[in-house]
Amino acid sequence: MLLNRFVATVGRARALGGAVLFTFALALGFGSAASAQSVLVMNEERILRESQVGQHIATRLETIGTEIQSELQMLGGPIEQENERLNAEVSVLSEEAIQQRPDLIQRIQSLQQQAAEFEQTRRVRAQELVATERQAMQPVLVILQNVLQEIVTERGAMVLFDRSQVVYAAEAVDITGVAIERMNQRITTTPVNRVRAPQPAAPQQQ
Repeated sequence: MLLNRFVATVGRARALGGAVLFTFALALGFGSAASAQSVLVMNEERILRESQVGQHIATRLETIGTEIQSELQMLGGPIEQENERLNAEVSVLSEEAIQQRPDLIQRIQSLQQQAAEFEQTRRVRAQELVATERQAMQPVLVILQNVLQEIVTERGAMVLFDRSQVVYAAEAVDITGVAIERMNQRITTTPVNRVRAPQPAAPQQQ
């Protein structure tokens, strides 16, 4: 029932074919263009992880995740306790004896409904954490885009690859460190407010 910490923010396609083509072009003489820095690479995941604002968001998300985990433990505790009590009671009874106990059957059905409702709540809380990170990252990604555009323009680059799309690139064309420095100059914190989704309706009893 524990929530995993959400770290990754932007999904990326692994364009293996493009990466191989890029490496092959370098081997055939595209290296002169790269040394003139018409081709640059950066590591977006590292920028978001190591920049001050990225670390700020990660810290706040961890706090919110702990808060959500505590809420789930409070909701799930009574359900788990009732489950243990019921298991203890029905373990000494035959199937026929259980069927003759409407009180037990009612408790079992009630427990099943509570467990289904709890699972729905757990999923909603996980979605809340994802939505919270997405919302917090929106202004950061806008600034990052501007920073990358500035560096590309300054260096006269024509192409910027993410390292996840490149098999090999020399450090001389990697602008990740420069991007982190400029991000730290532009933004160090940003609002990270928990996004609360409406609680879904309880499932209908059959």
